[in-house]
Amino acid sequence: MFQIVLFNPEIPPNTGNILRLAANTGSTLHLIKPLGFDMNNNSLKRAGMDYKKDADFFIHDDIQSCLDKIEINEIYALTKFADKAYTKIQFKKNDCLVFGSETSGLPDFVLKKIKKRNRLRIPMVQGSRSLNLSNAVAIVTYEALRQNSFQNLL
Repeated sequence: MFQIVLFNPEIPPNTGNILRLAANTGSTLHLIKPLGFDMNNNSLKRAGMDYKKDADFFIHDDIQSCLDKIEINEIYALTKFADKAYTKIQFKKNDCLVFGSETSGLPDFVLKKIKKRNRLRIPMVQGSRSLNLSNAVAIVTYEALRQNSFQNLL
């Protein structure tokens, strides 16, 4: 339903949780190298790799090759530096949601690939650094699903 892109994810349990989310929502997960872990990591397996057989997920060498290979309606970057809240968008099938690494977020060269109006934030209290990556992905993905009447979900 939606394309979830993790740019250089670093923490195995976060990626495992997001893999589980993708499997349970019919979304496709794309991981952009370098990854901060081995795909055989025990933490990754515990968090979600039992869903590996049920999930559509791919590993890409770089962001551009990922974007070139997948069918995208619109592409959105989630960043705390955006002015627009994710709730101000009407998400559609095959929208692509791009999230940065846990410690660095999205670098400028990735943000420049995405229209400024498509850079979104999750509102937080002033002075907050960030939300957990898997929580942020779940928040935005489920809002996109809600807006689409949870199409294909029971």
